[in-house]
Amino acid sequence: MNTNQIIIITAISVGAMLVSAVLYLLKRAKRRMPENFDLMEGHEFEYYCAELLKKCGFQDVEVTRGSGDYGIDVLAEKDGVTYAIQCKCYSAPVGVKAVQEAYAGRDYYDRMVGAVLTNQYFTQPAVEAARKLRILLWDRGYLESMAEEERSF
Repeated sequence: MNTNQIIIITAISVGAMLVSAVLYLLKRAKRRMPENFDLMEGHEFEYYCAELLKKCGFQDVEVTRGSGDYGIDVLAEKDGVTYAIQCKCYSAPVGVKAVQEAYAGRDYYDRMVGAVLTNQYFTQPAVEAARKLRILLWDRGYLESMAEEERSF
């Protein structure tokens, strides 16, 4: 083997290592990039939330059928507690109606806890209704923290 061949083989090897390193860094960066919740369509958001719940330790996670679901989009269980979850992908704060749907759906599905999970925040009347009806409110901050927790595994 002559010097030119050694230089070419070395250059190819270094190039391959650089490509591998760049691909690794891109994959790692993609894992850390937050999902753009605001651009998701309603059903896409429901399935995303269901997958996120699974990755965060919820079991028996099930997306309900689209119509006639009594306001509940996801059923799940964690640590022996059963949940009925209403998912809302909105462009404005979530109001009382979502809380009422979670309240009705919790009883319809005979679940211990009702919750509303959203990419936004809640209106003050929604917060007050949730407190009175004992519905959990999981806002954008909570959703982002769940997504970050899932990424850290």
